[in-house]
Amino acid sequence: LVFLSMINEAIWRQLQEEFTRKDVQLVAVSKTKTEAEILQLYNLGQRHFGENYVQELIDKQQHLPIDIKWHFIGHLQSNKVKYIAPFIHLIHAIDNFNLLKEVNKQALKNDRVIDVLLQMHVATEETKFGLDDKELTELLDIYTTQKNNLKNIRICGIMGMATNTEDLNQVRAEFSKIYATYKTVGQTYFPNEEFYKHCSMGMSGDYEIAIEEGSNMVRIGSLLFGTR
Repeated sequence: LVFLSMINEAIWRQLQEEFTRKDVQLVAVSKTKTEAEILQLYNLGQRHFGENYVQELIDKQQHLPIDIKWHFIGHLQSNKVKYIAPFIHLIHAIDNFNLLKEVNKQALKNDRVIDVLLQMHVATEETKFGLDDKELTELLDIYTTQKNNLKNIRICGIMGMATNTEDLNQVRAEFSKIYATYKTVGQTYFPNEEFYKHCSMGMSGDYEIAIEEGSNMVRIGSLLFGTR
């Protein structure tokens, strides 16, 4: 266990140094990991952690340091938003307008503005959630007409995942498409907004390609905590 922890610390330091140099935000994916393991990374200096399940996130948030910036990176159901609205730092996976409205509603109740990312679907797996090009445009067009009633959310960028495949050319092409969409959406809908700044893509197995293709926020789990 000590040896594993040393490896994880070495990898964290290596990633942190590289990402700081490249201005990339490291989100440590801590789902299924213990509070002790999260604290180990916290004590090294990691502050951004990503969780997939609402109940697990609530339990951890109650017992861990208050200055952790929690990212919700899983598929979020509208009826669960109220549980994380008091403290969530960033929601990565907005994939429909009703969810966006619910986040705004719960943020207002908590006297907060909650930052969110819109999730694109470019991967070939049907199991992955997200918006296709047409759905993304439709959501943003509706948002534009209603944004005076949506003052408690900020759309801060785009998130997307590549297909889980050995074909690195396909992975690169998908990341390239996500980044191109991120830029186009920014220029079209948020031209003067400093908060629109996150292109979240890349995980333990493909983060290097993601960064090469423009990612400035990556979600790393198994490299830091070991295989699940």
